[in-house]
This record gives sequence, C-alpha cells and structure tokens, in this order.
Amino acid sequence: MKNIYAYFCLFTLIFSCNLSEKTGSNMKIKYPVTREDDIIDNYFGTEVADPYRWLEDDLSTETAAWVKQQNTVTEKYLSQIPFRAAIHKRCEVVFNYERFAAPFSEGEYYYYFYNSGLQNQPVLYREKKSGGDKEVFLDPNTFSSKGTTSISEIKFSLDGSLVAYNISEGGSDWQRIVVLNTISGKQVDDTLNYIKFGSARWKGNGGFFYTTYKKPENESLLSGLTDHHFLYYHKLGTPQSDDVIYFGNEHKRRYLGASVSEDSNWLIITATNATYGNELYTLDLRDSQKTVRTFAATASHGFNFIYSDENYFYFETDKNAKNKQLIAVPHNYKNENDFKIIIPETNEVASFSAAGGYIFASYLENAISVVKQYDLKGNYLRTVNLPTLGTATGFSAKQNDKELFFSFTSYINPTSVYRMDLTSGETTLYKSPKIKFDPSAYISEQVFYTSKDGTKVPMIITYKKGLLHNGKNPTLLYGYGGFNVSLTPAFRASNIILMENGGIFAVANLRGGGEYGQKWHESGTKLQKQNVFDDFIAAANYLKEKNYTSTEYLAIEGGSNGGLLVGATITQQPQICKVAFPAVGVLDMLRYHKFTSGAGWAYDYGTSEDNREMFEYLKNYSPLHNVKPAKYPATLITTADHDDRVVPAHSFKFAATLQKNQQGANPVLIKIQIQAGHGAGISTMQAIDQAADKWSFMFFNMNIKPQY
Repeated sequence: MKNIYAYFCLFTLIFSCNLSEKTGSNMKIKYPVTREDDIIDNYFGTEVADPYRWLEDDLSTETAAWVKQQNTVTEKYLSQIPFRAAIHKRCEVVFNYERFAAPFSEGEYYYYFYNSGLQNQPVLYREKKSGGDKEVFLDPNTFSSKGTTSISEIKFSLDGSLVAYNISEGGSDWQRIVVLNTISGKQVDDTLNYIKFGSARWKGNGGFFYTTYKKPENESLLSGLTDHHFLYYHKLGTPQSDDVIYFGNEHKRRYLGASVSEDSNWLIITATNATYGNELYTLDLRDSQKTVRTFAATASHGFNFIYSDENYFYFETDKNAKNKQLIAVPHNYKNENDFKIIIPETNEVASFSAAGGYIFASYLENAISVVKQYDLKGNYLRTVNLPTLGTATGFSAKQNDKELFFSFTSYINPTSVYRMDLTSGETTLYKSPKIKFDPSAYISEQVFYTSKDGTKVPMIITYKKGLLHNGKNPTLLYGYGGFNVSLTPAFRASNIILMENGGIFAVANLRGGGEYGQKWHESGTKLQKQNVFDDFIAAANYLKEKNYTSTEYLAIEGGSNGGLLVGATITQQPQICKVAFPAVGVLDMLRYHKFTSGAGWAYDYGTSEDNREMFEYLKNYSPLHNVKPAKYPATLITTADHDDRVVPAHSFKFAATLQKNQQGANPVLIKIQIQAGHGAGISTMQAIDQAADKWSFMFFNMNIKPQY
C-alpha cells in the first residue's frame, strides 16, 4: 500500500498534469499479497497446481480479509479517475426514466411492474379491469433499507384471490416464498424458506407445488453442492416441514420443473441433469392414486409445456426438429404415434406461447423477432405488427382473455408496451417511456463476419449517426456464446454514456448460443468450445479491420459464461484489446462442477473428470490455467459476495493469478460487490455504480476524456 505522502503526491499529479498523462497505466498499484499453497491435483497422470484454493472457502476470515484488501485497492484506483464523479452523475440522469413491464390479467385486476426512474426495485401495481386508479400492491423497496431485496417470481392462484411470490435477498438464488390474500393484502400462510430454483405452481386455491434442494449440511450455503432437486406440494395452513415430496425421491436429478394446467387438472413435470434436454412426466391431479405417467424417459431432447385444453397437451419440442416445433398430444396418449404436429419446424428458431385460445410462434430471424399468430389447429392467421427491428416478448395470456400486452425493445429503443386485440390482431401503443434520448440520432446495423473456420457470424453494431470510421472510436464488444441463450436486441440505458461520447456498442451472436437452433448451440459446446472464442476474436478483428476501432480503443465484456469468454480471449490473445471486463465468470474449468449446481453445466462444458481428452481440452482453454507472464489488457474483474450460481472463488483465483503475471503497466483489479448475487435483482443504485465504474475505467485506460 502507498503511504499517505505518496498517495497525496499521486493525487496532485493526476489533477495537475495534462490529459496525455492521465492514463490508467501511469497509476502505480501495489496489489495485496495473495498467499500460495502447495496444492496439486492429479488428472489422468497430469499434475495441476492450485495455489489459491484457499480462496474457495467463503466462510474463512482470511478470504474475507483478502476481499476487503482487494476492494480497497480497486476503490482507491477508481476514486482517482478525475471524471468518475461526473460519469456517475450522468448515469443517474440516463437511468432516471419510467420503465414499464407488460400488464398481466389476474382476477378482477391488471397487474404490472413499474419503476418511476431511480427506485431501486420495480413496484408491483394493479388497477381494476373495470376502471379506476392504480394502486401499489407490492413494493419491494420497503423490504430492505438498501434496496437489495427483490421479487424474483410471482404466481397467482386461478381466481386471483391468492398470490405467492419469491423474495431474493442480496441476489442469492436461495429465496423465500410468501403468500398473500390479494383482497386484504395480508399474509395467509407461513413463509417457506430455503427455496432454490423453484416458484409456486398453484393447484386451485388450497396449495401449490414448488421445487427446491435440501439445505446443504456442514457446507457453505452459498457454495455447497446442490445436486438433488425435489418437487414438493405445500398445503396452505400447514408447516413447511409437512410438505409432501411428489417427485425426485426415486433418484437424483439436478433440476426439476413443474407446470400446472390453467384448469388445475394436470401437473407436468420436467427433470434433467443438464441445462439442455429433459425427461417429461404428467400427472392427473384428479387421480386419487397420484399416478405419474412417463412421457419422455430420457433427456435427449427438450420438451416445454405450452398449453392444455379439454383433450390435448401442447408441447414445444426439438425432437425431430432442431429449430423446434409445436405438437399436440392426447391426454390419454399411448406412444409417439399419438403425437400430432401443429406448427412444424422452419428455418428459424421458434418459441411458442398460448393466449386466449391461440398459439403464438416467436421466430428469430438473425436474432431479430418475428411473431406469428395461429389457431389451435395450426392455421396461420397473421404476423404481428412490430414497430421496427428488435425484440418482442410477452405473447401469453389466459385462455379466456381477449387481449394481451407485449413488450418491444431494441438497442436504441427503450422498452415500450403494446396492447393486442387477439381476435382482430390490431396492435396499439399502450405505454412508452419518456427519456432524454433520441433514438433517431443513432443507428443499429447488422453485419456478418467470417470466423476462423469460415463460419458466418452475425453482429449488431450500434452508434451515433455520422460517426467516422477512423479507428479511434471507443468500442465495447459484448458476447456470451453458451447454453442455447440467444442475445437479442435490448435497450441498456448505460450504453448512452458510451454512444454519446462517440462510442460503439457491438454484440456478436456467437456459436454456443441459440440464435440458429440446437445445431448452432452444439457447435460451441464441449470439444467445440474453442469455436466460441474464435468467433469472438474474429468479431474483434472485424471491428478493427473495418476501422470502427483499433486495439487501443477496444474493450470486451461478458458475464457468467461470457466471463469465461472474456477470460479465455485475453489469455489466448493478451494484445487483442485495451480493456477487458470479465464479470461473474466461470474461470476455473477444472473445478467449476464442484460448487452449487455447477455440475449441471456439463452439457456445454464437459468436466475434467470425464476422460483424459476432455480434461486436456478444458485445461488448454481454462482461463485460470492459461495465465502466463504477459502484457494483459487493463482488466476489471467483477463478482459478488452472494453469487451462489458462479461462486466468486472463480474470480478470486483468476484475479490473484493475473495480478501475479501481469508484465505490462495496465491495471488488473477486482471489485467484489457486497449484498449482490449473479446479477438478477440488483438495485438501480448498484446498476448505476457498476456503469459508472465500467465507463470510467474504460475511458481512463483509453486516454479518453468524456464530454461531462
């Protein structure tokens, strides 16, 4: 640590020198000393050192002290950026606009989430369908003093008289379920505790199904293994200890899911050990014998329950249809000969939903939404009118509803809500936010570039009109590339900071994602995972070749699996960019499966224990194990103390290793957010803080002075 005199001299220098001297590489940093142990693992005869394994113990005082020291160093660095306060102030302005979620129908009311601007959490409002003033129904901002407690799930009973909602504290996946009477607003049942990956699925008004793991014994609640999911039924008015296990006892699955048909006659159960594919079971809730019928005995394909009428189940599936199709199956099905294709597979990836006795098919055409309406026999009715190219979501409603509300957004259009008449197909603007941002001054263009193996990959590039292709534009390249997740256009208020300062925001739709179906996904998994990194590297090179930017003005960012992406990219090509932001990343590919439900990610990654080939492949790209002495980009690693999905030890160990091996002058910092998790449910103020830190760090290390 610097002494007080040295700190004062540096502080004075920053504010007295000219801009060319105000760079991140000129700031000398003394990193905390991270103790090294002599821990060595043996994988198929190969010894691998793990000197920082002690940082995996999130309960130890030594780890807590290390976290505090690292945060102190990072905060000292960030606090000396001369324009950080101005960027933070500007972030408060651009975040301060109304945000609406699409209303949904429950009982006599329309419910919707709304944030007036700088509220830490959106508030759940309701208003009567017959008319009247809106009223606050649930305000999570009253749940905690710092706004870090959020509503993560909310489910109403069939008649809308009861509601069960999940509370997440500090972003943890471990949650609580609270039940309220919607008329009186009073709690009607005991709070259910230690719920993970499960929300209420009502059976009438008497109780509900939910899924969870048993609380880890003699292990950390945040990092302990959670690999045996159970499906319970909770009867209102009885203690949680009396809840009945309906499914999961016979053998272990990592993930269970449940749906109850709208008429409460059928329970549909999904079971899987991975993030792709699922077994499928049905149970007639009118059957006193509670007989579970097997629909799909293996998890070799994906099945998703969409709807049930008097005679049929409707399922979305990729069985015999890589891009997914909709099938109808009789309630008394016998075998696959009973399956009937309602909406067949097309060249575009589809997802299906039901509303008012209709089916909606949402297609991805090069990561852009196209939505079509069908009747239950699969007859095409119309294509939904959308305002422009972007992302449309929310095409679901109850069977008897005559209208629905959907949301639309793009990289330059804040989310607006539209009302659709289900009979006529007419769409009208329902609510649109007022924001001090002019979308017409900006442009989003889609390009296709060539990856290392010749594959064409799409990328959307967004910037202010009139921007010069001079190679000097600050550019943030974002990617994910995994778990069949599709990156579709969505407005981010924080990107205004970048674009109004002459910057570019680019999103690459890498292999491993779901933009082009299961084939695209699988081509970025296991022994083909390098394709994802090659796609990202090719995106960076394209931006430089086309003179959008250059190495000195390029930053790369990704979170979770995207954190792995960034970590692998900078360890494979340290000189590819000037700044790197690996967030809540999976960075230790040899041990990721030993924490929480991480083993369930093996469909995408494989594990180091599978076989020698898989171990060697993982070791060859694992960011933690490929750090070597080199000149790395200015790197700001971010994680959170309550991240119980990708445990922060990944980031801790990677930061310590990167700090030790940094040969250049660029900083390598880690910021560990307190009372936060993997990303969901963060408060508005936390989001503003994160944005201010990111843009300050990026501009400072690119030697760019923002306009504020």
